[in-house]
Amino acid sequence: MHTLKRIRLDKTNYRKRAAVIIGRHSFATVRVTDQNVSAQVIKATPTGDRVIASAHSHELAKHGWKGSTNNLPACYLTGLLLGKKALEKGTSKAVLYIGKEHFTTRVAACAKGIADAGVNMPISEESVPSDERISGQHIADYANALKSDQQEYNSRFSALLKNGLKPEDYPSHFDEVRTKITGKPAEPRAPKEKKEAPKKEAKPKGGKEPKKEAKAEKKPKEGKKK
Repeated sequence: MHTLKRIRLDKTNYRKRAAVIIGRHSFATVRVTDQNVSAQVIKATPTGDRVIASAHSHELAKHGWKGSTNNLPACYLTGLLLGKKALEKGTSKAVLYIGKEHFTTRVAACAKGIADAGVNMPISEESVPSDERISGQHIADYANALKSDQQEYNSRFSALLKNGLKPEDYPSHFDEVRTKITGKPAEPRAPKEKKEAPKKEAKPKGGKEPKKEAKAEKKPKEGKKK
């Protein structure tokens, strides 16, 4: 039986592809490489796919971005930029199409960016990374923990420091760039809740623990009278 070349090369899932075409949906694709992330909103037509809008993480530099171009914050901001472009082109609804690719947290972050821009895109909140991770808070926490070893700190974050970004400032820098893309001020972040240590029971003065009450002794059974 003859199979299509793209099936043999494991490049296209035609069942997913057919569902998108039959539903007449515009669809968003996300590609994350070792260095960058790119995303497009596409419309399938009888003569082939037509790209409605596209965004690349390199474009984030035009908005002042100094961070990585393929981590969670960059994926979200690239999706946000793509969503804004799609709306400007008159596309307000799309579905995520990953084809043969895997649905990773970075793909989910990009999809959330598209949706947060205002594009109607169904996506499960359970599959999306937390707002803290999307903003790069985990990077800031790691940088603060590593600061005691200045040599290791400089080595790990050499690229960011070269761009003029302190890794511990990742969340605030993320908010600045997000505001430039959307034109809306970022909502204030809720402070992180500190977990309280379990309270220990206070011991009486002298350090001696109170004696446990002795159990009442059982009275011996009386023998039966003869």
